[in-house]
Amino acid sequence: MQITIRRAGRDDVPAVLALLDGATLWLVSRGRTDQWGTRLHSTSPQRVAQITGFADDGGLWVGEADGRVVGAVAVGTALAHIPPVAEPELYVRLLVSERASAGQNVGGVLLDHARDLARAAGVGLLRVDCFAGGDGALVRYYERQGFTRTETFSEFSGPEEWRGQVLAQRL
Repeated sequence: MQITIRRAGRDDVPAVLALLDGATLWLVSRGRTDQWGTRLHSTSPQRVAQITGFADDGGLWVGEADGRVVGAVAVGTALAHIPPVAEPELYVRLLVSERASAGQNVGGVLLDHARDLARAAGVGLLRVDCFAGGDGALVRYYERQGFTRTETFSEFSGPEEWRGQVLAQRL
C-alpha cells in the first residue's frame, strides 16, 4: 500500500473522527471497552473540538491510500495530563489507522512522519502516550516502533481508572 501524507485541515476532521469511531467499534466488538468506552468519538463535542483544534494548530496530518484517509497523526506539545520534560520535544497527541488497513504499517509510516517533523524542527525527543491497560498490546506496539517506557499515569472518569503509559524515543 502506498501512503501519501499531507497536512490536514478542518475538512478532514470528519474522516479522522470516522477512523476513531471505527477503532472504538472494533474494540467494543472484542469486549475491550476499558480503553475508549462505547461512545463514538464523533458524538462527543469535546473530542470533535479536540480534533478540530489539532487541525487548526497545524499539527494534524492524514495518510491517504487509494483515495481514502487510512490514518492520522497529530503532533505538538504534550497534553496537560502528561508530565513535562526539561528539553524540547515533539509529542504525538493522536495516532489512529483504519481497521481495514491493519497490518499495512499505516501507524509506522505516520510515526516516521512524526520523526521527520521532529528532526526538521531540530528536536531530539519524540514522546507519545497510550492506554496501558488490557493485555498491554498497545504499549508493546510502541516499543516495537522504537519507543521506551517512561512514566505511567492514571485518569479517573467517575469510579473507573484509565491507566496510561508515556513512551519516549531519542532521535
